[in-house]
Amino acid sequence: MGKPTGFFEHPRQGPKRRPVDERLRDWQEVYQPWPEKEARQQAARCMDCGIPFCNKGCPLGNLIPDWNDLVYRGQWRAAIEQLHATNNFPEFTGRICPAPCEPACTLSINQDPVTIEMIEKAISEKAWEEGWITPQKPTRTTGKKVAVVGSGPSGLAAAQQLRRVGHAVTVFERAEVIGGLLSLGIPDFKLEKRIVKRRIDQMRAEGVVFKTNAHIGKNVPTSQLREQFDAIVLAGGSTAPRDLPVPGRELDGIHFAMDYLTQQNRRGEGAEFSPEETITADARHVIILGGGDTGADCLGTAHRQNAEHIWQYEIMPRPPDVRGAGNPWPQWPIIMRSSSAHEEGGERGYNILTKSFSGENGKVKFLHGVRIEWKAPVNGGRPQMVEVPGSEFTVRAELVLLALGFVHPEHEGMLKDLGVQLDPRGNVKTLRKSMTSQDGVFACGDMQRGQSLVVWAIASGRQCARDVDEWLMGSSDLPAVQQYARNLLSVARPVR
Repeated sequence: MGKPTGFFEHPRQGPKRRPVDERLRDWQEVYQPWPEKEARQQAARCMDCGIPFCNKGCPLGNLIPDWNDLVYRGQWRAAIEQLHATNNFPEFTGRICPAPCEPACTLSINQDPVTIEMIEKAISEKAWEEGWITPQKPTRTTGKKVAVVGSGPSGLAAAQQLRRVGHAVTVFERAEVIGGLLSLGIPDFKLEKRIVKRRIDQMRAEGVVFKTNAHIGKNVPTSQLREQFDAIVLAGGSTAPRDLPVPGRELDGIHFAMDYLTQQNRRGEGAEFSPEETITADARHVIILGGGDTGADCLGTAHRQNAEHIWQYEIMPRPPDVRGAGNPWPQWPIIMRSSSAHEEGGERGYNILTKSFSGENGKVKFLHGVRIEWKAPVNGGRPQMVEVPGSEFTVRAELVLLALGFVHPEHEGMLKDLGVQLDPRGNVKTLRKSMTSQDGVFACGDMQRGQSLVVWAIASGRQCARDVDEWLMGSSDLPAVQQYARNLLSVARPVR
């Protein structure tokens, strides 16, 4: 695949990021346009490695060597067809996926991997620019009606697949916009909302019906779905945030990260908030608790809101710069990572435990913490956290953002009404082929798997659509997710 000597001739080189001082003045994507010549040159680095571990590293089973070869040869339209064969939304994963395919690339054994994610983005953007992505209306109708609850990546993938085989599909979204975390959770500098809207427009043209402000179990009775639809797909995500029960948590100015991020995205779409409602980093000393992607999203957002100073604290140790001996290729490398937001500023701290908050007049002013060490596990148990004597500290904190992940979907309301079983972690339990304990009720994405990646959500939604179609019709022509991924979809494994 590609040019046999490409990886010898060309070093890894992705598109350049816009200068920091420029991008902090707006909310546009951080990357500059990538010239076609450079994208093709990078695709040439994909080698004929025999066994494409990149394909196995991708939850969707993307045909990576195939479309890399097509890009190298300038066959862009064939490349988008190969890409769409396994991925409904490559313009999303080409921007916000951590790209588990890349550390699984054979070049990663001793070189920098192929720029798979950015080539994927380049293919999808070329296809949109050329008008190759158009509505794919079903050639027949089945007479079956499916309700999809939740319009995040798993719900959208399930809905599009089910509509394309002829089912009448209605997507219910409790928020005022379609897209779930794509529209409300992820900042514009990573995923501009026009990118989401154009795909929603395509789905509408295909015949998918979207209903916003429709909170099942609240303002829309759960019984209505049972009465009006032949099958129900639960794709509401993992939305119960992990809290931090320490003294002072009740002070004003301490917020869950997603409340902060969604408010900024709503402001970006023209929404207005009163001074009492507004959550902003403007001229404030900001503390972000949590070192994952959501924390980085808060960091980039706080930069653009002109924060005075930002600290990002993580309770775990700083990851190593290179793979450890017990973390060999092609496993996902546990190494130090930095996002575009870290490039823009702020300070990071590791092995930090928050003990309490204090404030004045009901508003948070300080975080009180202590440094910790992790002791090796004993008798197969978990590592032990030990406070370092004399390491207590206090830091100014006028806005605190809790980016600690999510524990499970919300149980009250729809899930309780439907009577679906939950797994030990509080997620919706699926017993066979994406179906829950209730006949005709299916689940996918984070609501079933637990908090995870967008690419896993799309894979789960695609597989769920096939399972629903097979249950409704007796068989299905929809593609299945690769068997290895299919097995893993039944195992809830959070990825922060």
